[in-house]
Amino acid sequence: MTRSDLVELLAERFGQLTQRDADAAVKTILDAMSDALVRGHRIEIRGFGSFSINRRPPRLGRNPRTGESVHIPERRVPHFKPGKALREAVGAQPVDSDERTPDA
Repeated sequence: MTRSDLVELLAERFGQLTQRDADAAVKTILDAMSDALVRGHRIEIRGFGSFSINRRPPRLGRNPRTGESVHIPERRVPHFKPGKALREAVGAQPVDSDERTPDA
């Protein structure tokens, strides 16, 4: 599902919302979530999951072309942990071979 799919679904489900209103609602929610994560806050949506920031410590890597050692600085990366209800709902559904992603 893409952002535009989500906007279309919201506009269909709630007849009083126009496409523009649904798009503004989705943008507002996603912007608020992004801003909270940038500030280091944790986001918890009951029944769905939680978003948080994980810290990746600095490390020494290698340039694959030259074999030269390269310093990789510390990074903060977003992390999603699904909630129990979402894990159970996904786990209860059989996998349809047409809907599998290439990396699955």
